[in-house]
Amino acid sequence: MTAGDPAELGRRLGAGDRGAAPAALNLIEDRSPDGRRRTWELLAAARQDGEPRGHLVGVTGPPGVGKSSLLSALVARWRELGRTVAVLAVDPSSRRSGGSLLGDRARIEHDPRDDGVLIRSAATGTRLGGLAPSTREAVQALAPAYDVVVVETVGVGQSEVDVEEVCDTVAVVVQPASGDALQFLKAGIMEVPDVLVVTKSDLGDVATRARRDLASALRALGAHGTPVVSVSSLPPPSGVDELVEALDAHRAAIDLGEQRLRARRLGALAELSAERGERALRALGGRREAERLLESLDPGLDAAALVAELERRVSEGER
Repeated sequence: MTAGDPAELGRRLGAGDRGAAPAALNLIEDRSPDGRRRTWELLAAARQDGEPRGHLVGVTGPPGVGKSSLLSALVARWRELGRTVAVLAVDPSSRRSGGSLLGDRARIEHDPRDDGVLIRSAATGTRLGGLAPSTREAVQALAPAYDVVVVETVGVGQSEVDVEEVCDTVAVVVQPASGDALQFLKAGIMEVPDVLVVTKSDLGDVATRARRDLASALRALGAHGTPVVSVSSLPPPSGVDELVEALDAHRAAIDLGEQRLRARRLGALAELSAERGERALRALGGRREAERLLESLDPGLDAAALVAELERRVSEGER
């Protein structure tokens, strides 16, 4: 078998071999028909025994809020705790090349010699906001090999909705005196976060007010159990331990099997939409009907089988 053999790469990731990650991610970025087939083969091999161990964490919020500084502090703390970490920093795509524009991985501080950390920029592809199918698949591939897999996204809107579909736990990051809380309420984004993070707590009273206002907004929406954590990334960082504890507590409280099954099904739907467009969804009766169809399928189906069944139903609907 060659080093690029998808089944072998998947088995290595499933066994916790982080050395297979770069080659696997390169394979996943190939969106040709053969590349898609090889990706599905890799993902099937990576899911060896039950759900992968990695905690899938979404970190999202507006540009300039301090996500990269926060992630630098989080990665350092996770490593102190002995956890391996992979970060997929989702950037806007170049219209010409399809590649990422910002290269966010360059802004997340880490020791490049540490093989327990992988940081990779990922483009949004042709989608306006949100996550490309390749990013969803990269998360699934990395989950068996890393203790924590982070998806960092920019913006407010579809990105948050998509990252909530993919990740076990979503942290939405805001900064004091920015008006972000009001924007989230208007956009309905307050339904998404499992943890709210107020950055720049070193600003004092203004940060305290922001935390209090967000807590009040959550209570008004009935989301009493959603923690609001204040952090400062200035050395020495503060609030990071509290944030790690909040993320861990959420992970411990969810039905992981149900969450991962939902992510696989919605990933298949995203793949169908990316390849066949909105017309395919209309042939299935709309997104809601497509989701009902997915829920009726065998929960043991892998990504390839789910997409194949959706495409079969689309072909029937278009006749």
